[in-house]
Formats: sequence, structure tokens, C-alpha cells
Amino acid sequence: MGRTVILTDDLGRGERLVRNLGGGPSLVLHDLYGDAEPPGDVELVISDVGALTSDAMLRLRRTLAVTRKSATPFLALIHGNLGRGEIQATALGATRVMPAATATAMLAKAIAALSTPLGEPEESVDLRRCADEARSAFAAIFRADAAPPPEIVDAGTTIVNRAIRESKVRDWLNVVAGFDDVTHRHCLAVAGLAAAFARSLGLNDADAHHLTKGALLHDIGKARIPLAILNKPAPLTPAERVEMDRHPAIGHAMLLDGGYEAGTLAVVRSHHEYLDGSGYPDGLRGAEIPDLVRLITICDIFAALIEARPYKAPKPIREAYAILEKMGPKLDADLVRAFRQVAVACEQPNLRVPA
Repeated sequence: MGRTVILTDDLGRGERLVRNLGGGPSLVLHDLYGDAEPPGDVELVISDVGALTSDAMLRLRRTLAVTRKSATPFLALIHGNLGRGEIQATALGATRVMPAATATAMLAKAIAALSTPLGEPEESVDLRRCADEARSAFAAIFRADAAPPPEIVDAGTTIVNRAIRESKVRDWLNVVAGFDDVTHRHCLAVAGLAAAFARSLGLNDADAHHLTKGALLHDIGKARIPLAILNKPAPLTPAERVEMDRHPAIGHAMLLDGGYEAGTLAVVRSHHEYLDGSGYPDGLRGAEIPDLVRLITICDIFAALIEARPYKAPKPIREAYAILEKMGPKLDADLVRAFRQVAVACEQPNLRVPA
């Protein structure tokens, strides 16, 4: 084992963990609430924090910024609710998450794997687990009673971006297609497509996070649309369509005082706007529609086309992409061309979207 730092909020418990792992100078214990500077130049970071309060999360972020380089593995041990702990640990950038009660032998094995340069974290190949974690995060996001806390949205965004970075977008779409809730399924599909689009455009991590976050939240207003309309197994009537079309303005109002960036608010309100002014709710035109919105509108339309609904069969990938192209002045033609790479990646290996 290389030099390893264990971040703890309980020195007694931390010392027991050190002893259980065999002790020695390679294991360095750091009190998260102490005055000492956290060590740098470590090969592995382990957090063993009993209560992931907002203060603990803030302290962990600050400490990780000192102890951890971008390629340094980070193992988070979770006390209490594993699902919530996984979301919080993922938001911190954890490489792997394990229950704190894991047997010492299993923990030592996990540490050995993370400490091996060629070792691959388990999460990188467990796409279904990533999708389930994202669905859990989205369930916490998609509530009608209040705007979602930004930290939960950020955690869900991190999960989606990690999954797309470490797998294929078509595999992500196949997994989320099995989810029951139509809105959850759609938003996770759009988020996956947005994450893949960000990668194909070469966006940096911060911009990719911003894009995927907007995609995850774009339909948040549907949380206040009646379920009878959302889940109707048939096309909507004109009156129902009017009600459904209120969701962008509703979502914008929900998030307006929630501490969200202007770009995210624009995505939520304007993802149904078209460049020719024929969209809603504000009839925006051309330059009035930000690039972030234009990107997510393309992902949103494409996802809706390739999704199965009770009243329609999914469009084949090539047909869905052709529809985007035929929308002409409604969409940004340069971005539609750039999206072709994402559409190709959604195909089965032996199929290709025609140029």
C-alpha cells in the first residue's frame, strides 16, 4: 500500500481503522475537524466520516483539494443510509463507495485494487448501478413540493457524467429505457445524451457539468403537471396540451429563487423555443436563445423521438437524426451536424447514421 491518508471525524474510530488495516507509516490519519494541515503527495484517500453534514461536506471538499490530485483514487466509507451517502460521496468525486461496516478483508482488497495503477474501479463497469444511483438522485430532484437542493442536482449530474465517460451512450440509453416512470426515463436519457454531446464537443469538465445539469433539470416543471396528463397512454387533447405546455414556465418559477445559475434557468424555461420564433413559452428568436439551450433542445427532441411510448413506437436512430436535420431553421444547423457523432454512438455497432 502506498502512502494513504484517512480523513475522519472521530479519531478513536479512525485509529481502530488504521489498526484493522495493519498500521504502519504508510497510513496517515487526519482529523477533519482538527487544526493540522492535511497531508499532500498521497497515493490514496479514504474518508471515514460518520455524519456527512453540510459542514462535513464543506470540510471534505477543502481537504480533498489539498490531498488529492485528479488521478488519486478516493474511497468513501459510508455510515448510515448508503443510498444518500453514495450520492454525497459521488458529489465529492469518490472513485469507490463502500459501507463503513464492510469486513476488513473486503476493505483491504478494495484498497489494494485502488492502489494498483492498472486497477479499474468497480463503478466504471457497473453501468446499471450508476443508472440506479442517478434515478435515486432524480427521484429526490423531481418533487412538486419544493425546488430541488442544488447539491442533490450536482450529485446526480456527476453520476451521469461519470457513467457516460466510462461507458457508451447507447448502453446508458438501453439501461434507462427499462425504468417505469416516463418523465424520469426521459430526463435521464436527455442528460446522458447531453453528457455525450459535451464530450464530443470537447467541453471542459465544468462546462460539461453545466450542460448535463441543465438537461437533468429541463423538465422539472412537469413535477406539477397532473399525472393523468403526464402518463396518459394516448396523444393529448388540445386542452391537455395547453396544460402540458405550461411546464417550462412552471419549472422556471420553481427554480428562480433556488440559487441556480442563469444558464440553467434559461434551459428550463426555453428548451422548447425554436430559432424561427415558433416555439414556446416566449416565442424567442435567433440570438435570443443561448447556446446552452440550443444544445439541450437537440438532445431533448432526439430523446423523445427514440423513446417508446404507449401510443407510439420508437423512431430508429437514423430516422430520428434525419428529422432533426429536416427541422431546418428551427434548430442550430451547426450543432445538429455536431450532434451526428452522438447519434452514431447511439446506434448498434453495425449501423451508421448517414452523413
